[in-house]
Amino acid sequence: MTKRLWRIIIGAAVLVTAVLLSLNNEWLQLALFIISYIIVGGDVVKRAVKNIFKGQVFDENFLMSIATIGAFFIGEYPEGVAVMLFYQVGELFQSYAVGKTRKSIASLMDIRPDYANVKKGDELVKVDPDEVQIGDIIVIKAGEKIPLDGKVIEGSSMIDTSALTGESIPREVEVGSDILSGCININGVITAEVTKEFGESTVSKILDLVENASSKKSNSEQFITKFARYYTPVVVIIAVFLAIIPPLVIDGATFSDWIYRALAFLVVSCPCALVISIPLSFFGGIGGASKKGVLVKGSNYLEALAETEIVVFDKTGTLTKGVFNVQEIHPEGVSKEELLELTAHAESYSNHPISLSLKRAYSKEIDNGRISDVEEISGHGVIATVDGKKVMAGNIKLMKMMDIPYFNGELIGTIVRVAVNNKYIGYIVIADEVKEDSAQAIKELKAANIKQTVMLTGDNKSIGSKVAKELGLDKVYTELLPADKVEKLEELFSQKSKKGKLAFVGDGINDAPVLARADIGIAMGGLGSDAAIEAADVVIMTDEPSKIATTMKISKKTLKIAHQNIVFAIGIKIIVLILSAFGITTMWAAIFADVGVTIIAVLNAFRALNVKNL
Repeated sequence: MTKRLWRIIIGAAVLVTAVLLSLNNEWLQLALFIISYIIVGGDVVKRAVKNIFKGQVFDENFLMSIATIGAFFIGEYPEGVAVMLFYQVGELFQSYAVGKTRKSIASLMDIRPDYANVKKGDELVKVDPDEVQIGDIIVIKAGEKIPLDGKVIEGSSMIDTSALTGESIPREVEVGSDILSGCININGVITAEVTKEFGESTVSKILDLVENASSKKSNSEQFITKFARYYTPVVVIIAVFLAIIPPLVIDGATFSDWIYRALAFLVVSCPCALVISIPLSFFGGIGGASKKGVLVKGSNYLEALAETEIVVFDKTGTLTKGVFNVQEIHPEGVSKEELLELTAHAESYSNHPISLSLKRAYSKEIDNGRISDVEEISGHGVIATVDGKKVMAGNIKLMKMMDIPYFNGELIGTIVRVAVNNKYIGYIVIADEVKEDSAQAIKELKAANIKQTVMLTGDNKSIGSKVAKELGLDKVYTELLPADKVEKLEELFSQKSKKGKLAFVGDGINDAPVLARADIGIAMGGLGSDAAIEAADVVIMTDEPSKIATTMKISKKTLKIAHQNIVFAIGIKIIVLILSAFGITTMWAAIFADVGVTIIAVLNAFRALNVKNL
């Protein structure tokens, strides 16, 4: 990147020196043009030669080389160097946009366990997870990562599954529960029997998915490469015929005259209008998207967004805020304020996400002097004395254990049921909040002719279905692990057209494999994980789902401008090529037409930067 930039600067300086200085010595001036050309375009010519030996003759490197060298042959040295200079500037911006974006995702995913505590007799031995066998007994202490998939045979605890499912609320495990590698044990000590070797474990499969999924990525080829495959050989063959055949068959025709026409033909054929304006259109689109808070990592992804037919969303942190808050308070025989006050005080000693959300909702300072005899029952809830009253706050298990009748309707979310002195006084609903613009985002995508909007989530069916219905999504798949999400994505691939694209929108480490597998991976960058941002092709820096539809509008506008430039540049070139072949235009007219087309195409490309009125 830096090396290319310096080559452009030095080459441009030598070119300007050669043009501005009135040198009496023509050979010295020519030498300066040649030096400038070698500095700026030496690598392009080198690649063209290498590709010829590989059998890839007619690519953009060959086209640029033959056109610019042709300009040198007819004495248009500044034109030859300038065209190569513009080409390199375009390549510089392109490499800047897409370079250094796909680092090794696995190194960012801090879920690979370093060791496993294997129980051998009465001792615990730290070993590499690869060395652990099925049936071995492992011990996972508080704060440690679960190294391998297994089944709990002793102890109970809460485990953080966010690395796998993306869901913030910890999950309770007890004897008989299955545990997955990559999760973190929060509080208790658990002993488990290993059910899968490390190579087959959940964490290993996730790492493999991330490392291999990008190899299936479908990349759009740049238009100029496709165009050059046909355009270059045709132009070169016509130029050769133009230089050789007319002098042989036309009376009075001279080789010098027709070689001049052939070289003029090659100069006109120089694709600088396309080479500069097409990438510039996409750079403008990428720049316009960045103004809206969206990072697009390459012009091929911007192009693919315009062809998107299916948009698939993760739930937590993408369509929802990923922060659990009190949503509803349903008292029985007391006021809402009293129900929340008693519950917040009873839960005040816990750092569980549910307790924290209750304290946030209460918003007043907790008076610890009012609280005594706090007992936290793992997997059930809390019993505490508040103002001399015995307050019980927890789940259904706690109500059953204390033999307290409770309301048991169909409720969605995490429900905290509360009783005082063994009398039920109501329940509080705690749930993740839907982002303010999520519904608008889905509405705008459907207005943009997106055929399907789908949600994949690790959350349970009731919560997933509620969110999907609220937002107007077409489909929802729930209770999915990362491998399940990739599997569902493969199913959805079969439902799009051959040219259509599928975009996935996510924010967590667990979304990295799916982001890498999708045609276009879109990550929520404000709060998203490093792994998700690195795996994605597009990053929404503001965390607003509605920006997806905005970016698609920018994509379509950019493509429209690029197509205008293609039609205009090729159309004018064909006309001038014909005139040049018949000797109607002079060399200067041909150069003027070429440069003029370039300037107009470039000015049109700058329109892509304007994203105010989409």
